[in-house]
Amino acid sequence: MGVVADDAVPVIRLERWTGPWPDDDPDANFKAEVALYALADPLETLEGLSQNLAIPIGALVRYVLARWASGGADAVLELGPSTVTRMWQACEDAEAAGTDEARLAAFEQVHQMLSWSRIPLRDED
Repeated sequence: MGVVADDAVPVIRLERWTGPWPDDDPDANFKAEVALYALADPLETLEGLSQNLAIPIGALVRYVLARWASGGADAVLELGPSTVTRMWQACEDAEAAGTDEARLAAFEQVHQMLSWSRIPLRDED
């Protein structure tokens, strides 16, 4: 995890990460999302919110992370437009190709995308 400050509060460095990853990486879609969001600065929004509501920015970051991480099914519903677009495009490309092989490849691509989305819902016990 991150560095722990003197008062046992975790300190995390926000890093921009853009890869690389292999073409056949089963988590490539998620990694592409991480790389895409590396372009955004989340602190711009949080700084304004912090100032307007008089809530420390660290408390807001903790809230955002805790809410997302504990959201379970809510996180699945938040796939976002880029993921939906990629899933749709895989199907469109397969239909345009018109072959069973292309449809199977599209199925596998969408299956991989859904598999990483399902992680917070899995209960292996």
